[in-house]
Parts: sequence; structure tokens; C-alpha cells
Amino acid sequence: MGKGTINVSVENIFPLIKKFLYSDHEIFLRELVSNATDATVKLKHLSSIGEYKGDYGSPKIEVKIDKKGKKLHFIDQGIGMTEEEVQKFINEIAFSGAEEFLEKYKDDKGDEAEIIGHFGLGFYSAFMVAEKVEIISKSYKDEPAVHWECDGSPNYSLKKSKRTERGTEIILHIADDSTEFLEDARIAELLTKYNKFMPIPIKFGTKEVNLPLPEDAKEDAKPEKKTIDNIINNPKPAWTKQPSELKPEDYKSFYRELYPMQFEDPLFHIHLNVDYPFNLTGILYFPKMTNDINIQKDKIQLYQNQVFVTDNVEGIVPEFLTMLRGVIDSPDIPLNVSRSYLQADGAVKKISSYITRKVADKLKSLFNSNREDFEQKWNDIKIVIEYGMLSEDKFFDKAQAFALYPTVDDTYFTLEELKEKIKAAQTDKDDKLVILYASNKDEQHSYIEAAKEKGYEVLFLDSPIVSHLIQKLETSNENISFVRVDGDHIDNLIKKDEDQVSKLNDEEQESLKTMLTEMIPQDKFSVQLEAMDSKANPFIITQPEFMRRMKEMQQSGGGGGMFGMGTMPDMYNLVVNTNNELIGEILNTKTAKKKERLVNQALDLARLSQNLLKGEELTTFIKRSFEMIK
Repeated sequence: MGKGTINVSVENIFPLIKKFLYSDHEIFLRELVSNATDATVKLKHLSSIGEYKGDYGSPKIEVKIDKKGKKLHFIDQGIGMTEEEVQKFINEIAFSGAEEFLEKYKDDKGDEAEIIGHFGLGFYSAFMVAEKVEIISKSYKDEPAVHWECDGSPNYSLKKSKRTERGTEIILHIADDSTEFLEDARIAELLTKYNKFMPIPIKFGTKEVNLPLPEDAKEDAKPEKKTIDNIINNPKPAWTKQPSELKPEDYKSFYRELYPMQFEDPLFHIHLNVDYPFNLTGILYFPKMTNDINIQKDKIQLYQNQVFVTDNVEGIVPEFLTMLRGVIDSPDIPLNVSRSYLQADGAVKKISSYITRKVADKLKSLFNSNREDFEQKWNDIKIVIEYGMLSEDKFFDKAQAFALYPTVDDTYFTLEELKEKIKAAQTDKDDKLVILYASNKDEQHSYIEAAKEKGYEVLFLDSPIVSHLIQKLETSNENISFVRVDGDHIDNLIKKDEDQVSKLNDEEQESLKTMLTEMIPQDKFSVQLEAMDSKANPFIITQPEFMRRMKEMQQSGGGGGMFGMGTMPDMYNLVVNTNNELIGEILNTKTAKKKERLVNQALDLARLSQNLLKGEELTTFIKRSFEMIK
């Protein structure tokens, strides 16, 4: 017993720990509660294999604030430490790590979390918030209790203690710059953040509860109150149980436990449970999704043996699944590591591909077991699945079995079903299967109707990444092409052999083209004459599929922007139906004023159908329309 000097070459290590680990003071609490939990779990193990003969009981960990004494206590009923173990684990091992830490990091701040874990400095994180630390410990072995004390210099004292109960109490004398950790609300917040699902009950204060009234109690009888321990955690969360032990309601209530502010139930869950080639448990939930790919991520919580590590799970969970919610717990993921370490780690990569496979298998089984229900949920989950198909080739392959392609009439097809359904009607003269789609039912209504009149199916694909997705589908499927319904006149979208004959001769067509080119702004529209069905509109505005798709891909990341093209301007074709009656009238009108008015009116109507008429041009159109119907 007595005093001693910790063997470090630096005079005072603790201010350095404080300086280097400055940004994340609060993790001292996670480290100390984790140590207390380990000590208790170890005792349970020793008890189960018969090495500890005493009464294991129902141990808990207590966190206690002494505001007046400016102290914070961590009390456990675990294995405790002998004098020899204090000497070894507190004075030697941690400090050899501390020295190495100083050598490596004195010129470089590094990654705080990684430093703590790598150098075994968990216990010493206490000195980030404390000016003095005491350890009072009684081992489960039949040896006297010890009392260690250190004020943040390399000097410590170690003496006998009168403690008779098994376990360890750590007392932090909170420094003046860290008094926030003497506030009940702050400690409760941190215990909930880091230790909400620790496997040993954590007591923090007490609470009053009402005792049940006896059956013969009078109507106005008030229940008696009882003071009980306030246990802050749930030691057996849903993911630690077998799926067979849980009912659907259990999964929903655990979701509400994870996200108290989330009022909508998840659509479905995936229970992960694997023990080879690595250990992994967890539950992932599909919440209702919007079409926004930038929706809140970082909702999945990563745990190591029920200790919270981070909610930034990129690298562990495939990126497309970071839009999900839930919990992943793996003892194979180190507690204190940097993101770069995780992303380079082989075990972590295996975890990522396992999760991808598991999610794909679950989606396939949901689709197979209840297709109708899956179809109803499709719009709420499609953004995740489509993003996954784009970003993970293995997921893309598996998704062929359950990825759906809805039509504008709310019928759902897999790609194979769709190809089979449309091949007779929608194969063009070059033997290519043309898949038509719309992205906005209202804005593209007239084009959708024109396609349906021909007996064509029109898909409804409205996610922000649709251009990227169809590009991938086209490259991985031979002889199919996707075309948006407003990409051209319907006869040009799926070209058949039979060409319409124009009512105008070559000279009239030339004259018409010259006149329209002069009257219509060339920077906005490229005029093209087409012989079409006489019932088709006289002017149709289309946007070339390739140009529009490149622009969309550029806006949602990738595509044109990658090639240094800058922001692409909108380019439209003005398709003029030479067989429509109005075109003949425009051509034969003698007065220039009337000709101009008819062209402008027809052009504005075509613009209106594409939602391109706004501002001053819309005002002019309305005024002109009223004049024309006078």
C-alpha cells in the first residue's frame, strides 16, 4: 500500500489527455458505465461456470450525483479489483498506453475516439471532467478492499478500504469547467444516449409510483405511493431476443422506444441474426419514405454489445440502406474507432454485404408471400430499392425478383412481366422493345392519353433518380429502351413500318417551315414537320429523351455534370402535324396578322400542355384567347 508514481516520462499527462480529447468530453460517462457493465457481466460468467461460489443476486449499476460535494459516483456490484489488479490495470497497462499515445499524438490531434480505444484510455477519460478520481473496490476474491486516489498528476495513493460489498465505486471530483455533469438532466440525457440498452440495469435516482388500490377501497380513496429505483435502461431490448420470441406488436413498440417522436408505425422490419463468419444482431425498419433522396439519414444506431457507438453508420450499412431506421449490434465492431478505420476493415465490409443480402431476401419473401400488400407499400419504399439497384450490383441482380414498375393506372409489373405484356404492341420496326413512362400524370396527361389510345402501357416513374435507373436498366437488358411519353409524337416514339403521307406537297412544306422558323423563337424550339394522323394536335412540344435525361441526371448527381458540360439549357422540339386542318388554314391565310395570331395561339396551347406557359406569356395568351372568342 502507500503512495506511488505512475511510470510516465511526461510530468503531467492528464491536461494533455484533456487537450487532445477536448471535443468529446461526454464520452467519459459511456466509458465508465461500460467498464461497470463489463465487470458485472464477467461476474455473471464466473458464476455460471462455478468459479464464483457467492450469490450473484440481481446486480445493478448506480450513477449518483452529489451536487453539494461536486462529485459524480459510479457504483457497480461486479467482480471488483484486488490491490494487485489495481496496480496492474490502472497504474501500468493504461499508462503504458498513455505514453505511447503521447509519443504518437503530441504533434497531431488525430481522431479522439480512436485514440481512447486504441490506447486503453477508457478509464482515464474521467480526467477530462474530473480534477481528482477515487476508486474504491472489493474483489469477488477473498481479499481486502482497496482505495486508489489520483489528482491528475503522475502521483497516486493506494490504501486499504473498509468497503465490505463486492464491486467498485468510482468517484469523480468534477472540475470547475465541467459542472454541467453535476446536472440531473445532463446525466439522464447521456445515460439515455449511450446506455439505453446496456445489459445490466442502470439506476439513476428514484421515482414514486402508485400502489394498486385494494378491491374494497372507497371511491375517493387515494393510492399509496412507493419509492422505487429509477432504472434508465432496457437491459433486454428486442434485438437481443430470438425472432420466435417476438410478436409484431413487440417490433412496433421497440420502434417507438427507439424513436419516441415518430408517430407513424414502420411498414415492416427485418430481424438480423448471424453468428458466422461474424456476430451480428439487429432490427432494421422500413419507415414510410418520401421521394426525397436527401431525407434524414443517420437514423440507424450502431451498438457494440448493447453499448451505443454511433448513428453514423456509413461504411457498415450500405449507403442506400442508411435511409432505414433501427439498430445493428456487433461485438466485432471496435467501440472506439474512426470512420476511416471502419470503412477499411474487412469484417465491416462483410457485414455490409450481409445486410444487403438479408434485406434483398426479406423483400423477396414479402413480395412472394403477399404481393398485394407489397404493391400497396411500393410507393413508400421504392426510393430505397431504386437507389440500391443503382448503387449495389448484387442488390440490382436480386431486385429483379421484386422491383415493381407501376403504370399510370396503378397496375404493377415486374420487369419480366412488363416485357411479356407489351412485346406484341410496343416492339418497334427495329425489333426494339420501347417502354413508355410518365413522370407527372397531370403535366403529361395529353401524351399519356395519346399512348393509351394506341393500346400502349405507360409506366409511372416519378422518383428523382429515374433517369439514372433507366440508364442502368437499358445497359443491363438487351434491346429495350425507355422513353418518356412527351419525348416525341406517339408515332415517332414507337416507330412502325407504316408511314403517314403528308397532305402538303414538298413546296408547301418548305414554305411552312420557312414561315414558322421566322415566327417561332429559335433559341427555344427546333421546328420539325411530321405527317401524322389528322386528329392529332397541330403543334406538339416534345423534349428529346437523351437531352432531357442528361439534364435530369446532372441535376440529381452525375450525368452531364461529370463531363464539364455546365448546366444544360432546356431544348424543345416543336413538332408540326402537317395533316392537321389548322396547319392548312395557317398556310393559306392571306393576312399576316391573322397568320401570326393563329401560330402564336397554337404554340401557346402546345406550351400550356407542357406546363411551359408562365408569367407575361401566359397573360398575353389569356388576353388573346378572350379576344378570339368575342
